[in-house]
Amino acid sequence: MYSYTFILVAMLFVGVLLFTELGRRVGKARAKEGSDPGKAGTGSVDAAVFGLLGLLIAFTFSGAAARFDARRMLIVNEANALGTAYLRIDLLPTEAQPDIRKLMREYADARIATYKSIPDMDKVWKEKVLSEEIAGRIWSKVVAACQAAPSPAVTSLVIPAYNDMFDLATTRAASADLHVPAIVIATLLVIAMGCALLAGFDMSTDRRRSAIHFAGFALVMSFVVFVILDLEYPRVGLIRLDSFDKYMIDARQAMR
Repeated sequence: MYSYTFILVAMLFVGVLLFTELGRRVGKARAKEGSDPGKAGTGSVDAAVFGLLGLLIAFTFSGAAARFDARRMLIVNEANALGTAYLRIDLLPTEAQPDIRKLMREYADARIATYKSIPDMDKVWKEKVLSEEIAGRIWSKVVAACQAAPSPAVTSLVIPAYNDMFDLATTRAASADLHVPAIVIATLLVIAMGCALLAGFDMSTDRRRSAIHFAGFALVMSFVVFVILDLEYPRVGLIRLDSFDKYMIDARQAMR
């Protein structure tokens, strides 16, 4: 995925430069025909299109940042759920505790390895399947231990903790697949090209090209799109979730 991000950003950079130059040449051609490229009335159109571009960037960036923060909090929540579920083992009958503790450690290892394995999707899938298989075994043993517990209060304390732990694993998987729709990114790119065309048209009144404006606009647009996509895929880019994995690792180390 990361290679596709670079390809898309590079295409955007080149495309903005080309459309800016195209707009400039169209403006020059109109000037030769006697039309004024900068005549009154076009400013409102430019303002509307550039305003739309700004709003689209703002909403797209805000959504990507919100999803990034949500993914970080889900890691913390799952780490807390793992720790709580492990502590609740103390409420179960003594003879059932060693096996469940062992399975919990294996489950935590598999959950950590699932996300550490990205972008190797074959290994990710293998660890995911392993964690689900261990989860099934944990559930069977926990249910049996709760049925053998002397007090029904044990069930009301233990079962919800394990439900939360398993539910958060599913929620994290769904969160990893939740991204800005491709049509939104495509719309952003199209509007960026349109703005480049208008910018080039407005700059056609200058005798010489402004390299700073040409390259600057292309660079800014490319960088913004790069940051948005980097936020959307925080396991393979420069903006990463790795630092928050320490909470899962700390929860695993506490399982003695």
